[in-house]
Amino acid sequence: MTKLLASFLSVAALGLVATAMPVHAEPGAEQGQVRKERKAGNVRSLREIEQQVLPKMSGMQYLGPEYDPAAMAYRLKFIQDGKVYFVDVDARTGRVIGRSR
Repeated sequence: MTKLLASFLSVAALGLVATAMPVHAEPGAEQGQVRKERKAGNVRSLREIEQQVLPKMSGMQYLGPEYDPAAMAYRLKFIQDGKVYFVDVDARTGRVIGRSR
């Protein structure tokens, strides 16, 4: 029963996160921008960022990333006990710049 509830909450949280995304953004625009910045050596790869942050978020389920090209930051999303958490990371340095719920 706990697995079923956790799965339901994960799906519900994904729906909430998806509705919070900006409507004006073109699909894939952030991905293209981060790829361009990565190629130029201006930002770290998502893989590097995840390897640094994920071990520190034990007990939480990782929902996925977003990239903000204006801030040059990744936002990693997690869920635990039905609550969604965000970790903002500077894409240039890999430094955690914020945490929120």
